[in-house]
Amino acid sequence: MSAPRLIAVIGGTGAQGIPIVRDLVKSGDYTVRALTRTPSSARFRKLQSFGPVEPVIGTFASEQDLRATFHGAWGAFVNLDGFNSGEKTEMFWTIRAYELAIEEGVQFFVLGNLDYGYKKGGYRPEFRGGHYDGKGRIGQWILSQNKDNQSRMKAALFTTGPYLEMVISQNTPMSPSVEDGVVTWRFPVGDGAMTYVALDDCGPYVKWLFDHPELSNGLDLEVAIDHIRGAELARAFEKVTGHPVRFVDVSLDEYFGKGFGLDPSGPAGYNADLNDPATLTIRENFSGFWNLFRHSGGNKGVLQRNYKLMDEIHPNRIRSAEEFFRLEEQKGLRKGLGTLWERVQPENIKDILKITEDNRSGRL
Repeated sequence: MSAPRLIAVIGGTGAQGIPIVRDLVKSGDYTVRALTRTPSSARFRKLQSFGPVEPVIGTFASEQDLRATFHGAWGAFVNLDGFNSGEKTEMFWTIRAYELAIEEGVQFFVLGNLDYGYKKGGYRPEFRGGHYDGKGRIGQWILSQNKDNQSRMKAALFTTGPYLEMVISQNTPMSPSVEDGVVTWRFPVGDGAMTYVALDDCGPYVKWLFDHPELSNGLDLEVAIDHIRGAELARAFEKVTGHPVRFVDVSLDEYFGKGFGLDPSGPAGYNADLNDPATLTIRENFSGFWNLFRHSGGNKGVLQRNYKLMDEIHPNRIRSAEEFFRLEEQKGLRKGLGTLWERVQPENIKDILKITEDNRSGRL
């Protein structure tokens, strides 16, 4: 039996990184080295509870720390936090991460990616969203570079979307409220649909990319549970919990004016500078974000997915909002968190995103 391959991970303590590290390590096929600012944190200790995870103390905005993370690794999974750095800085350090991974001898590089929505929307300004385009733009650059670098390092993209866990968590763009005993989602998706992903599906997808480099090299693996409309989301939650639920479509003005939780005039990135003309405001960034989904209903619009390919790669993937909520109900009961209905009540609801858990989102 061959020795486990070492995977270097940037973004391992994030919401997506945790299940990816978990599934890589628990498989026995891989060990993980992860970059972290705080190896004593609860999130990093959770990574180490899965098996061998070696810390490298540092930041992605350091060539020395990136080199130390990549040195001697067979593979790399890189998912930078754009809301930490802002779009421009994320682009630069993702490029440097790719280049330094080649320099340090990494054989296979996977980028945690998002849709290049601005391009997919025909470069129309209403689809411009910095935290999507920053990743998607560099994802395309990596695939272009990959054509010239086959002999040194191969690469693939893992393109996701909003986590469905965000609709049952606090401090997210689609958090629920409880209004007169009714769980309510209010966000501006219109007749469109969201390409939600389930965090527990991320590990199997990324492990497949590393397991099959001869097939995944050059692939942009775009994933989702399904194209899920707001009304469908509410019906599924009501069916699973047996409690009243509703979805209310709102305008962008209403969304940003009531209860979004972030200052719409603030920068889209807590280390970004509004004096820099490259920095989008929260409103500019999330207007583009919502417009992508407003124009993506029925898997026919701006954002599309190949569900047949996903079924082949991950036959046990979650395929509907109802299935996701049923699994979450069971998970919560096993962990002593209560029912799904209880978990979304104001006194119980938790963070899912590391940025809000660390209190670095700039929330009001």
